[in-house]
Amino acid sequence: MIKISDIYDKLGWKQAKGYPRGTRIKTLRDEGNAKTVLLKLPKGFYMDSHCHVTTEQHFVIQGSYKSEGKTYRSGTYQLIPAGVDHGPFESKNGAVILLVWDPLLG
Repeated sequence: MIKISDIYDKLGWKQAKGYPRGTRIKTLRDEGNAKTVLLKLPKGFYMDSHCHVTTEQHFVIQGSYKSEGKTYRSGTYQLIPAGVDHGPFESKNGAVILLVWDPLLG
């Protein structure tokens, strides 16, 4: 089945559980350990380093964030292998990131 979502509409955004206050999430795909979400980081966002059991992909759609001394701006992509500690993350002005967790890549 083909699923289509408008990543720019205002529908489907919720408070992101387990993330700092003000962080919003929009789920595009949820199939167990395989998930695709949009994450909207608020101004002043900060999150400690952590790791996942699946490979994580970041596509920065809007804004920017800093992690491990590097700045990831709109248009950048990052692939983080399963089990690799990454972060901390911070965003001074906020960002919108497309996150993909996929066990097939781990």
